[in-house]
Amino acid sequence: MLEGWILTILVSVGVGSVLFMVALVVLLRNNFHANMFWNEIVLENITNFVMDQSKEQRILNSVSYNAVKGDPESVLDCIDKYCSQKEWAMNVGDEKGLILDKIVEEAEPTIALELGTYVGYSAIRIARLLKPKARLLSVEFNAEFIPIAKEIIEIAGLSDKITIIEGHSQDVIPQLRGKYQVDKLDFVFLDHWKERYCPDTILLEEEGYLRKGTIILADNIVYPGAPDFVKYIRSHKSFDCTNYPSHLEYMKVEDAMEKAVYLG
Repeated sequence: MLEGWILTILVSVGVGSVLFMVALVVLLRNNFHANMFWNEIVLENITNFVMDQSKEQRILNSVSYNAVKGDPESVLDCIDKYCSQKEWAMNVGDEKGLILDKIVEEAEPTIALELGTYVGYSAIRIARLLKPKARLLSVEFNAEFIPIAKEIIEIAGLSDKITIIEGHSQDVIPQLRGKYQVDKLDFVFLDHWKERYCPDTILLEEEGYLRKGTIILADNIVYPGAPDFVKYIRSHKSFDCTNYPSHLEYMKVEDAMEKAVYLG
């Protein structure tokens, strides 16, 4: 009798475990938010613990081992391959990267500003298109990302065109003129904290860094979204806006970029 109860319990636990795993797989396949939570919070932290290194360090390792030194395209391809096949990461990605390329070529910037460096992917995309003597200032508040980004940028052969500034955007922007000899900006790429898009755009305008024709390009307008920024620039008579529908980096989730040309 006892053996029968034990067998029943074991079978129930086994069946319950199988059903739980099936339900989890279905949830992860069909719910984007659950999938992001599982990959970005659960799996990433487990992998970080087991390998004793961060995802960003693993991206750097992949670039170091596989990319051709001095070849920006090779570095970008290596990061895209790693992030689409192994671990998702918050780069602008290959699909939206083509939009970024197009807008940078349109702007032909002499001085460009990026808010949000991460591992340097978008900085490389921008800098590889800059003309001689043009430069990119890239602002990153996370001190752990900066040495990784610098090393990846060095592998790409673009260290002479990119200056990474550590700090929060609201603190760095007022210092651009005095510390980095910025008069006017030709191009601004927003890819940092989404709640900072709007106040930082206003700050750039108040500090006098925007000229007639300055182009601001913002990533992740749909996901995770920057509604305050979109509302502000679309209702502001000094901006001419264009929306570029796309997808979240390395995924099929809908996203978009927003271009705002400052009219003065």
